[in-house]
Amino acid sequence: MAMFRQRRSTEQDPFTDLLFNSLLAFTFLFLVAIMFLNPPAKQGIIDPKAEVIITMQWPDNTDDDIDLWVEDPRGRIVWFKNTEAGLMHLDRDDRGMANDMILVDGEKIANPLNQEVVTIRGTSPGEYVVNTHYFYAASDLPVEVEVKVVRVNPKLEVIYYGTLQLPHVGNERTAVRFTVTRDGSIINVNRRYKSLAPVEAL
Repeated sequence: MAMFRQRRSTEQDPFTDLLFNSLLAFTFLFLVAIMFLNPPAKQGIIDPKAEVIITMQWPDNTDDDIDLWVEDPRGRIVWFKNTEAGLMHLDRDDRGMANDMILVDGEKIANPLNQEVVTIRGTSPGEYVVNTHYFYAASDLPVEVEVKVVRVNPKLEVIYYGTLQLPHVGNERTAVRFTVTRDGSIINVNRRYKSLAPVEAL
């Protein structure tokens, strides 16, 4: 009987209740702190690592090799033999189906996508020129090329989207030219031809 009374008094001990309630409060505050350590992502905010992304595509599953050339306002050019120039970088050089294998679940498969991508990490005032060049043909047929220029910072904005046709190997065409002003605005979007791919550079 004395043992029963001792247990009962321990269960009703105010000090134990205080410790238990303190532990509950600490656990609650810890969970709240964890929630504030990882706040929800702010919508509409884009990572400023890229300012402009230029994408060129041509028909998938073909061996044709089309190259993307981009010139910045200082005359620096990014292309497959010079993948980084100033703030521009050729993220993907695609040679058609040549050496275009990817690893999926431990198995090598052919990547059917024909696409080249140039990222501009920061813009300088002046004109940018975007050209396409027909480097290698698997057939004698003309190739339809799609070019897209997208500004991603501070918000998504399509600067240019269009298609053009390259009739034969060696053909170079200007897809788009655009000018960045000092305040960051983009003006004077046009397709006036300017050669960026001299024969001796290929």
